Amino acid sequence: MFIVHSTFKVPDEKADEVIDIYKNRSGLVDKAAGFQRFRLLQNAKLNGEITVEIEWDSKKDYLNWVRSAEFKHIHDLEKKYPDQELAAVIPEVKQFEVVID
Repeated sequence: MFIVHSTFKVPDEKADEVIDIYKNRSGLVDKAAGFQRFRLLQNAKLNGEITVEIEWDSKKDYLNWVRSAEFKHIHDLEKKYPDQELAAVIPEVKQFEVVID
């Protein structure tokens, strides 16, 4: 299993807006080969720190997703988000290989 975390920080007062965006997400990633699970995590102490966690069958499946037209489409939409402060957020991405489950 392969897990990817994309963590980003937004102003605390915009955290609920970001959570709502993800509640209404397209779900395109859910249809990708090797996709297992999507989670949105909010830091318990830092309201504006949010992590997208996606589980994959393998690193290869994740890389295929990143190279897909659907991935490009989703990220192009993010750049066009009306709130330019949120559109400009760049996540810190970490990748994990599950070694014990």
